Amino acid sequence: MSVSLRIGIIGGGGWLGGAIAGSILDAGLVDARNLSLSYRSDRPAHFPNSFWTTDNQALADRSDLILLSIRPTDWHPLAVDAKGKLVISIMAGIRLTALSQRHKTARIVRALPNAAAEVSKSYTPWIGTNEVTEEDRAIVRAIFSTCGSEDEVARESDIDYLTGLSGSGPAFPALLAAAMMRDAVAHGLPAEIARRAVSTVISGAGRLLERHDESPDHIVRAFLDYRGTTAAAIEGMRAAGFDASVAKGLSAAFERSVSMGKAS
Repeated sequence: MSVSLRIGIIGGGGWLGGAIAGSILDAGLVDARNLSLSYRSDRPAHFPNSFWTTDNQALADRSDLILLSIRPTDWHPLAVDAKGKLVISIMAGIRLTALSQRHKTARIVRALPNAAAEVSKSYTPWIGTNEVTEEDRAIVRAIFSTCGSEDEVARESDIDYLTGLSGSGPAFPALLAAAMMRDAVAHGLPAEIARRAVSTVISGAGRLLERHDESPDHIVRAFLDYRGTTAAAIEGMRAAGFDASVAKGLSAAFERSVSMGKAS
């Protein structure tokens, strides 16, 4: 699918905004000349055929669709009039109603891609206001499909929860990998061998889950039923509070997302 719309990314000079821009250009979803991106200080060297600006209102005026890829703290002073256009926010916590009031449009989408958009492996949940049309929805799906996979969810609270779960991107697997690597080094393995072993375990697990498309519980159960060394490790981790720690962390992320929305 390609679209003739002019797309503007406020914060296109940042990591995630740039990753989304690269994904939609690589997929041929939009022509580079119809892509506008804003930056704060030094103009990035990539996407030379696109329009770069430090004026966010100028970007909005020359775009049919505006994507907000900035930190929530940077959004509060942002006064951009979207004039009824489709606005997609990828900011954590900022509510649909607040976005609609600030940017003077009823066509608002909240989405939460993650850093894996850089390699087209993001998972992006999203939700739109009632005024978002079916054509708008098709465009949203097309944009985030270039970054990986996407789902429209039913409730805005689902976005708040998934901010912590999938919005983390590689952070949680990296947290596990870092703990495994520290333990390997503590047992005398050279750091480079430990890093390579752990990285391969993490990336291989992701590919297997993707290929077999089955519940992670099924894989865990298979190892537990085998009653080998992996079963011993899983039982040891659970006895130490692994499941409870994960639930506590996700709960903290959810509460943080809700509080950020209230602050807006």
